[in-house]
Amino acid sequence: MAEQWKSTTASEVQAGDQIRLTSGRSLTVTRIEAAFMGRPGMIAFIQDTPEEWFKQPMPDTTAVEVLQTE
Repeated sequence: MAEQWKSTTASEVQAGDQIRLTSGRSLTVTRIEAAFMGRPGMIAFIQDTPEEWFKQPMPDTTAVEVLQTE
């Protein structure tokens, strides 16, 4: 099964996607918080696993990469 990263915008990401941020950090999105902090146009990706809790807010137009498996 081949894996490749596909560039998209943050607004297209869905829970369950594995994403790579512009910083190079990758995470599996377990939840998405729309209108982060009550601000339209902002989004926050949350990875909540037994190993780690991580939250990354950003504008919903930010470019991110999503791992595609074929």
